[in-house]
Amino acid sequence: MYEPLKRLTLGLLKVPPKPDPPAGDPEQLQVFLAAKAYYTYRLAVWAIRAVIVSASLGLPGLGAAIGALAAFSEGEVVLAVLIALAAIALLTLVPLWLLLTWAALRLDYEMRWYMITDRSLRIREGVYHVREMTLTFANIQNISVSQGPIQRYFGIQDLLVQTAGGGGVVPGAQGQHGGGGMHLGFIRGVDNAEEIREVMMSRLKQNRDSGLGDTDERKKRRPGRGAATPRALSAARLLVQEARALREAVS
Repeated sequence: MYEPLKRLTLGLLKVPPKPDPPAGDPEQLQVFLAAKAYYTYRLAVWAIRAVIVSASLGLPGLGAAIGALAAFSEGEVVLAVLIALAAIALLTLVPLWLLLTWAALRLDYEMRWYMITDRSLRIREGVYHVREMTLTFANIQNISVSQGPIQRYFGIQDLLVQTAGGGGVVPGAQGQHGGGGMHLGFIRGVDNAEEIREVMMSRLKQNRDSGLGDTDERKKRRPGRGAATPRALSAARLLVQEARALREAVS
């Protein structure tokens, strides 16, 4: 039952089953998904809500059904029919709400994608409201791991990626602005947060070592205009040696 409902929903909402990889080397692409424990965690929250909603709709529906029987036994046929229709509507809403909200929860879990190449990170989540963010490692400033008490119980964690404002953000992305013009990207509900962080830190170091996204410390060490660089000094020494050799040959 779920798979046909999934295909129908994705088709109606025009949601592609998988996002395109971000910019970078395809051979270095790594894809991470939300952990199964994250689905269990969301399912537990949904179950609590389902009990509340079922009681809120089901109990009045049962009461209306009993009232309809009482009205019918007293000869109030029209009133009994009206009460019975209300009871049917309430009792029908309960399984319909349970089915739709469970399907939405399952799709939300399956449609979470975290893609990492040697240059970029892409985060996409959501079905009805698709939220996508692409961050370049040249702009990433900080990567941190967070875990609340309930997440600790389920063994899942979140990663918070902070980048400089402006570059690398897709319009309509799921990130939000923080202080100092920062953009925030969230990798939610994973059970291998440290592994993902290590992969991202290695890609970040790779980009900085290649001259992309210099740190402030490197900018401080960078020589200004008019300063002699090691390459320039080496070229000057070679010119001096050639000049000496030419003068000795002329002599």
